[in-house]
Amino acid sequence: MALRADKRESILTGALEVFARDGYTRAGIDVIAKEAGVSTRTIYNHFGDKATLFQAVITASSDRVAAGHMSAIDNYLRKVTDLEDDLTDLGVALVWDEEYVTHFALVRQIQADIDHIPPAAIDAWRDAGPLRVRRHLADRLENLDGLNLDDPMLAAFHLMALIGRDTSGGGRSTEEHVRAGVRVFLHGYCD
Repeated sequence: MALRADKRESILTGALEVFARDGYTRAGIDVIAKEAGVSTRTIYNHFGDKATLFQAVITASSDRVAAGHMSAIDNYLRKVTDLEDDLTDLGVALVWDEEYVTHFALVRQIQADIDHIPPAAIDAWRDAGPLRVRRHLADRLENLDGLNLDDPMLAAFHLMALIGRDTSGGGRSTEEHVRAGVRVFLHGYCD
């Protein structure tokens, strides 16, 4: 019997909350079931085990975030008039999108617990999210005037690393932090 779409969404949403809060290893199916408002039997009947549920959660969440990020990339890089300003605006939009707070809490949990998460789930997350967005950004960067890109995927990786969230508590604003990263990127990749 197929799982109703609304019940599946409840399970995925509840599991996302629990995995983001507790991490993969500490998250229990009973806690996820309670958060989702379903029985543990329903979860086991439709997902089989925690590893399969986790992979479904991270893939669904990554798909949603990647779609949003790729849309932002298209919006900000559609018509570039000032490379530094437009890349900074894009960076601020990508780094501080409050809609995806739970997803990025889950990503932090993945990074902390990576040795205990099934490799198939890690691969599914990377393919659905970070690598997909990086490929999309690389395609857009490759078409921008003024950049010298021998390896667009590496350039996209560098840009994302340089504009990532400043978690050091350094006191700079988000825009200052992102702009500094963009300037370093442009220093390395401008003609």
